[in-house]
Order: sequence, then structure tokens, then C-alpha cells
Amino acid sequence: MKYFITVVAVALLAACSSTPKEQYERRAYEERQRQEKAVTSAIDRAPKWMTELPVSNSAVYANGSAVSTDMSMADYKAKLFAYGKICMAAGGKVSQQSKIFMMDTSEASHETSELAIRGMCPGVDITGVETKEIKRVADGARFRSYVLVVLPTGDANVLKKRQDQIRLQAQAQGRSQQAFEELDTVTQKQ
Repeated sequence: MKYFITVVAVALLAACSSTPKEQYERRAYEERQRQEKAVTSAIDRAPKWMTELPVSNSAVYANGSAVSTDMSMADYKAKLFAYGKICMAAGGKVSQQSKIFMMDTSEASHETSELAIRGMCPGVDITGVETKEIKRVADGARFRSYVLVVLPTGDANVLKKRQDQIRLQAQAQGRSQQAFEELDTVTQKQ
């Protein structure tokens, strides 16, 4: 019994003898481990198409991922990233500015980075783009959405074909009226 009390007392003294610096270092180490585990978990839970996009002769695929405390916002942001990739694949332009500040000391590194991206697709039509798949997972207290979108090309893009047919029909109607007016002008001159 005396031996047991001695062991408990030594254990308590050892626990109390650690300095505040050691306690904070341990806490920081545990936090880094937790963050690394969260990133590894996110990678492990990501769908295969996040790293290996499907390939097709009749479609273009793109993916996106985003987090938010609101599920709809996570979906929306992930789709925007994916749509941006589709747009760029179809010939859109990107303007990007970034600022990075890094500082290293003997005890720690600090980095502050800022990135602003403006994607513009004024001449690129992504009519017919479809959401092929969405996967949602918990990311701490937030939602993470993974989105796969597909833009069918050529005859596979039914919406784009229909839009083109309507446009051509409107052009033909306008041109036919103009052609008859020209014909009437020529006939009146004779």
C-alpha cells in the first residue's frame, strides 16, 4: 500500500513538474497532428474522380471542392470551381493576383497569403453543363462538397443543339424577310 501511494505521488509530481512551455509545445504538437489527420481524412474520403477525371470523346469533365458551414453554400462554391475549370478548358480567360508573406524564426514559420481570382468566360458558352455527381462529407463542423460536372460536346449536348437550332431558325426568319424585301425592291425597280 505504501509503495502504491509512493508511485502515485511520484507520478503527480512528474506531471506537475513540466513547465508551461512544455505544455504549450505539447498542445501545439497535438493540434498539428489533429490538422494533419483531418487533411489526410479529407483526401481519403474524396471520390476517385477528384484525382482521376473521367475521359470521354463526347464530353469534358471538371471537378470542384469547397467547404462551408452551410451545405448549399458548399455545393454552390464547389460547382463554381468546377464551372470555372470547364470554362477554362473551353477557352476562357483567368486573371489572378496573389500576395504571399513568409517569415521564419528559429522556433516557427508564419505565412500569410492572399489570392484573388477572376475568371471570365464572355465568349465561352457552357450551355448543357450537367452536375454528374455530388458527394458531401463532414469536415469538422463544416460541410465539404465534392462536385463532378460534365459538359457534353457535339451531338451529345442536347441543350446546346436545341439552342443553336432556335438561333438558326431566328436568323433564317430574319434573313427570309430581308430577302423578300430585297426581291420586292428589285421587282419595283423593273
